[in-house]
Amino acid sequence: MADMYHHGNLRQALIDAGIKLINENGEENLSLRKVAAECGVSHAAPYAHFSGKDELIAAIKDTVTDRFMEELESAIEGTSSADEGLIAMGRAYIVFFSNNPDYFVFLFGKQQINAHMKMNKEYKNDYPPFLLLRRMYKKHLEENGLEKDEEEQEIDLIKIWSIVHGMASIACMRGVKTSFDWSDPDPRLLV
Repeated sequence: MADMYHHGNLRQALIDAGIKLINENGEENLSLRKVAAECGVSHAAPYAHFSGKDELIAAIKDTVTDRFMEELESAIEGTSSADEGLIAMGRAYIVFFSNNPDYFVFLFGKQQINAHMKMNKEYKNDYPPFLLLRRMYKKHLEENGLEKDEEEQEIDLIKIWSIVHGMASIACMRGVKTSFDWSDPDPRLLV
């Protein structure tokens, strides 16, 4: 029986298959029937977990985001300063996506990510990893006694994110080979 494949973890198998299929064929070509076929289960099996394609896509985004947040939070745990935390976050960001390039393509090529640069206002719908970056940057300013105007803070924030995101992007590019070890990037790149 095909349903015996999942051994109780069909939901996660469907999410993983969904990421793969979206990255291969585009979100517009995703269907629960195709995800079921990829998992080797009946075409009705996904409906026990998802009401439709949109619910599956939302679950994929939540799953990837949760995994990403776990890595970032783990990286900053135990750091002694905001500066050390920012570098640890940057390294974790690059390593996470170099190990999971399909996640990078899915999140940043297929989904809506909100990242407001305004430091003096909270936005409910901002992407959680970005909110963590903002908090660490604010802590960096406080710990170092830095006083910057709002525009300078926004520029700094986008620079920090751009450097790390750009390196993660290079690490995820298919067909691009470098001699650099993305599994443990040199922290000097991030300062």
